[in-house]
Amino acid sequence: SAAMSAVFNFQSLLTVVLLLICTCAYFRHLFPRLIDRYKTGLSGIFWKCARIGERKSPYVACCCLVMAACVLFY
Repeated sequence: SAAMSAVFNFQSLLTVVLLLICTCAYFRHLFPRLIDRYKTGLSGIFWKCARIGERKSPYVACCCLVMAACVLFY
């Protein structure tokens, strides 16, 4: 079978997005000026992911737990 990238596999894409959100929120907690400096443009994606991780943290945590269970058991 051909190897699929994370773009074409929904579970892998969801894992990458969740990891990006969690990582950006963590880095914003450690280095707020680094993330807050770039709010527009391509680098603004990291700021937006950090905001999602902060504001929707219970939902993101629940999604991470569900994704971890899917990866472990399926």
